[in-house]
Amino acid sequence: MNAAEHYAAMLNAVDAQRTRIHGNQTTSERWDAAAQRFRGDPHRQLNANMEFLASCVKPEDVLLDVGGGAGRMSLPLALRCREAINVDTSAAMLTQFAACAAEAGINNAWHIHGDWLEVESPSADVALSTHVVYFVRDIRSFIEKLQGAARRRVVIGISNPPPPNRTAQLFRLVYGEDQAMVPTHRELLPVIWGMAILPDVKIMPPPSQASDNPTSKDAAIEQALGGSWLGPNDKARGRQVLEAHFDELFTVDGESIFPRWRPEARDMFITWETN
Repeated sequence: MNAAEHYAAMLNAVDAQRTRIHGNQTTSERWDAAAQRFRGDPHRQLNANMEFLASCVKPEDVLLDVGGGAGRMSLPLALRCREAINVDTSAAMLTQFAACAAEAGINNAWHIHGDWLEVESPSADVALSTHVVYFVRDIRSFIEKLQGAARRRVVIGISNPPPPNRTAQLFRLVYGEDQAMVPTHRELLPVIWGMAILPDVKIMPPPSQASDNPTSKDAAIEQALGGSWLGPNDKARGRQVLEAHFDELFTVDGESIFPRWRPEARDMFITWETN
């Protein structure tokens, strides 16, 4: 089994577990339900991740954001380049993208609705994809198309552990089994190396501690029950399990409650020049 086949096998295991526990639900449907919370103010002060991405684009550039969702990355970058194009499978995400761009007065950003491997690829100077490759089974074709679309640079952003697996401790408590793991940089980099690409890997500093931690037990549990890790009919059972293990999962510090179950994540950018 080569690197790309191993990558696909991991995602097959994830899908099999999800279907067994959650039932049949398309990836697009999952993202549609969460679209509102993936918005970001395009005029916000840039954090370290966005500063790095901003350093990758030039004022005359066309930016392509594959799986760009509601534009949390591409819209701030649209303020710093000539044009931004967002390709995404979720109609609800793209609705949020268009609304956010309009509210921010951004008129150089547009979108394509469809699967990246199926749509006609626009040409760009920089091809960006952040927090998407965890869900891409045909990873080699995905990267080849990014490479072909980018005149100058490809940037792939990921986290370790990836967002789908940051709830692994909660999943184990509720379902009594380990959560199937999506691929990380450990699986992605061998695929890229096997394509005769030698990328740079930029590991970002740890994110600053969240300042909006919940202040009540109910709010802390409700926050933990969010996301797509829990089956649609399992919320009551999940709440019961989390309440029973509250002291194990959370730390109460004054008025704030901190999630001990959530591992510290480190973001990284895998990038290379295409010319």
